[in-house]
Amino acid sequence: MTYWQRPDRAQHLRAIPLEWVLRLCGAQADRADKRKWHTPQGVLSVSGAKFMNWNRGVGGGGAIDLAIHLNNLDFKGAVDWLERHFPGSITIESPSPIVRPRFRLPAADPSKLSRVQHYLVAQRRIPPTLIQSLIDSASLYADSKANALFVLLGKQNNPVGAELRGTTDRRWHGLAPGSQKDLGFFSIPLAPLTGIILCESAIDAISCFAIHPQHRCISTAGARPNPRWLTALIDQGDPVFCGFDADPTGDDMAATLIAGYPSVKRLRPSHHDWNDVLSSRP
Repeated sequence: MTYWQRPDRAQHLRAIPLEWVLRLCGAQADRADKRKWHTPQGVLSVSGAKFMNWNRGVGGGGAIDLAIHLNNLDFKGAVDWLERHFPGSITIESPSPIVRPRFRLPAADPSKLSRVQHYLVAQRRIPPTLIQSLIDSASLYADSKANALFVLLGKQNNPVGAELRGTTDRRWHGLAPGSQKDLGFFSIPLAPLTGIILCESAIDAISCFAIHPQHRCISTAGARPNPRWLTALIDQGDPVFCGFDADPTGDDMAATLIAGYPSVKRLRPSHHDWNDVLSSRP
């Protein structure tokens, strides 16, 4: 059995809401009947995980069947298509639950903080007052390797992870060991403002806030369309914008996110990312 034929993988993909797939494929919801969708293949009726195309007299169940029907794909093609557009939906659970150790923030090294500040101000063009405010709030600090650490906060503002950014000659970025980015996020500022902008990284969120200070800017720690905390954030009622990078991955993931959350609007950077936009300013 090949990897893409594994039943556990297919089970997760089938569970993707049909409405997400329909919107991503350009379908339009019927104004009079919420269960009806107008698609290039004809009018579909949707009930839970089931759908029926009355024009063609065919139906099916689950996101894989729907992707096959709407995109004229075979089973493998539909699985690959869903995996590409909904990467967070195919996590395979272990037969027995895995007990994760509680995340602990890496130790801070104040002697390396000036290096981090110089990198963020001189090379990333982030205003020093903004950097200082993050340091004062303990949202940003330096570790023993002079990495910049941006703290991800979960419920009750408890740390659940950290984005790391190398500031020496060896440039890299990643997450601190044990980080659980689906349980929280990096945000600037911490309190809500008039709207929310989702960015791909902490540096982009900070840069975006420098450009749009009337908004709360949040890092999704990578271009991903369905972080677990997003639904609760959208349910708060504030306007939400997807500010993912202006590249094929950013555009693709933004379209997928908006298909799942139609209230979200696209806010595309005028350059590759928000830090490039900030750096390009005179």
